Amino acid sequence: MHYEGNIIRPPSEANSILLQVTVGCSHNKCTFCGAYKGERFRIKPEAIIMEDIAFASINCRRQRRMFLCDGDAMIIPQKRLIKILKAIEKQLPWVTRIGVYANAKSLKMKTSDELKELRRHGLGIAYMGLETGDDFTLKKVNKGASSETMINMGKKAREAGIKLSVTVLIGIAGPERSLIHAEETGRVLSAIDPEYVGALSLMLYPGTELDKNSRSGDFVLLEPEQMLKELRAMIDATNLSKGLFHANHASNYLPIRARLPKDKKSTIKMIDDALAGKVALKPEWMRAL
Repeated sequence: MHYEGNIIRPPSEANSILLQVTVGCSHNKCTFCGAYKGERFRIKPEAIIMEDIAFASINCRRQRRMFLCDGDAMIIPQKRLIKILKAIEKQLPWVTRIGVYANAKSLKMKTSDELKELRRHGLGIAYMGLETGDDFTLKKVNKGASSETMINMGKKAREAGIKLSVTVLIGIAGPERSLIHAEETGRVLSAIDPEYVGALSLMLYPGTELDKNSRSGDFVLLEPEQMLKELRAMIDATNLSKGLFHANHASNYLPIRARLPKDKKSTIKMIDDALAGKVALKPEWMRAL
């Protein structure tokens, strides 16, 4: 397989075939993200992609899922993306689900019918970084979309039959807007009603704008107790029909896996117990991006 630069995939795609179809991220302006800094976004040549699909058809026969890397493969023009999906269908018929990162911009560029076409050819799940439902914070971190756009694009993907996993960041708003961020994020998550929510605790990536703001005193990173209180408020404000709310990423102080609404009360109680010192938090040295 031909890989270039940083290959990043969601934790749930750890056992998937990783097919790199783009390099970098089409947006690449978020203040907190340093994953693709200095990397010019580009779609990889078709010949290399097809060569990698052929390689996977011989060497990846035990893997039932595939993830299209990098930061925003959904932005590939429809005809080219369909050609890739059809090649996977033909050469790897045992693959049952294909996943991809998607942002509001790339989802907006696809019509509802185009998204349905992608679904018919195996695209089963899209991972969308919401980060926050607070419009002030979205603008502050240069996310490039409003909460209303995030809601509309999330619904658009779901209505096309594509499962949605939405990522949110605990601590991204700093201490002053912490609870506003929590409640507004719960509002947006409830409106989208995704199948999965993944909550990560903010860790400053060296060299990013947010890291520089922290060093200058313009941004204050939350303490563990503040992050737990924010997470509690977010879960309390989130109403999903049958979604999974995960906060078990390596960055989190308290691993959580809750089915909402069924597990809401017990999850809030666990957070309260942690705040009271009855449940141990992950030590700082064990946390990672």
